[in-house]
Amino acid sequence: MQPNEEDIRTRAYDLWKQAGEPKGRDDDFWHLAEQELRNEDKSSTLRTPDNL
Repeated sequence: MQPNEEDIRTRAYDLWKQAGEPKGRDDDFWHLAEQELRNEDKSSTLRTPDNL
């Protein structure tokens, strides 16, 4: 399952804040957040063949 845009936006903002709010790195934080959320989904213990 793909993370939704709102979840990515929220996580990217949190990562950006933690990094000290650097300018010009929006895409970096977006991609990092998206990857983290995808990896989180892969480690879910509730995985079934339907949601692999």
